[in-house]
Amino acid sequence: MNAVGVIVEYNPFHNGHAFHIEEARKYANADVVIAVMSGNFLQRGEPAIVSKWKRTEMALRAGVDIVFELPYVFATQQADTFASGAVSILEAAGCHSLCFGSESGSMNSFNKTVAFLQNHNEIYQQQIKTFLEKGYSYPKATSLAYHTLSPDNDLIDLSKPNNILGYQYIKAANTLHASIKIFTVTRKNANYHDPHFASETIASATSIRKALFSMDGQLESVRQYVPETTYTSLLEYKEQYGLFHDWELYWPYLKFRLIQMTPEQLKNIYEVEEGLENRILSSSLESESFQQFMEKLKTKRYTWTRLQRTCVHILTNTTKQDMFMKEDKASYLRLLGMTAAGREYLNKYKTDFSLPMISKVSAAKNNQLLLDIKASRIYAMGAPGSSQKKLLEKEFKQPPIIVAK
Repeated sequence: MNAVGVIVEYNPFHNGHAFHIEEARKYANADVVIAVMSGNFLQRGEPAIVSKWKRTEMALRAGVDIVFELPYVFATQQADTFASGAVSILEAAGCHSLCFGSESGSMNSFNKTVAFLQNHNEIYQQQIKTFLEKGYSYPKATSLAYHTLSPDNDLIDLSKPNNILGYQYIKAANTLHASIKIFTVTRKNANYHDPHFASETIASATSIRKALFSMDGQLESVRQYVPETTYTSLLEYKEQYGLFHDWELYWPYLKFRLIQMTPEQLKNIYEVEEGLENRILSSSLESESFQQFMEKLKTKRYTWTRLQRTCVHILTNTTKQDMFMKEDKASYLRLLGMTAAGREYLNKYKTDFSLPMISKVSAAKNNQLLLDIKASRIYAMGAPGSSQKKLLEKEFKQPPIIVAK
């Protein structure tokens, strides 16, 4: 069976994602689509609006055949580490190809860009260092450094978020000596961070989340931008838990942690660097909401996304030692769900996988997995009352979701 892989967050699954799945399956002539999906906390340093289990269900109902979880140690990191973990999982699961969406849409341009930066790596790294010393954030410094090399029009625009991820997927595959073939499809209509609806049927996940929270969770406003199965899943989650997750739910817990910490203790948390601990502590005491806290914390040097990821690590008490990894790949495959076709694929090939597959966390002892469990416990704290217990139990009692198609 031919498997094509996708690397996703589905926060939530929308029509653009459905288009991506259709194109991936078609271009790869694939029998199954395997998704590597972030868990309950995401690469932008946010809690997912619904749990990984509900997002798995959305994906399986809308065209994906197998969902593996991207471990916390990769899911909440910058693009290169995120990409490395995800590509390693798809490679281990026997995927013949990886399909990603991009603003460029041209693999020729991506391959030329990878080669161009390899050939100019020394001066590129020097320029990045120069711009960092001038106080720019790392993403801005890399973008400025890239443009100082005068890339021609055949190369990709590395200021675009999906182009950046695609570039990192290719780099990761090269570093890991992966056999997986990579191709891209052009993103349709909406850009990654578009805060507003861009067309009648396609919208970014950012704009969908914004609508959900600005409309106090009224789902009708987003119905045309998501598959009906996603709409139903969102309704079910709202009915069961009474909310969608966002940072404000976790602000009391984050502030509680911070008011107990000394600067020395905070310096041990992953991604707290260069005196940031003092600014974090003073800003937390002056803030009444997470939004207000972030506005006080934000500087030219640190992106909003980087600071949110730092906050996730503080919330989960993830230290530098916890995240120190010599390896650049995952150590297991955590199965979250499958369709009938997905189960057939797993039955045929799982003995050939280069990583062990886990379906029950209680049966596994793994440092990466322990961080996933801790993150899920913290995520459950966002649910009200008795719903916390329901959400937390899923981590240990929920078997892989099976959706018949």
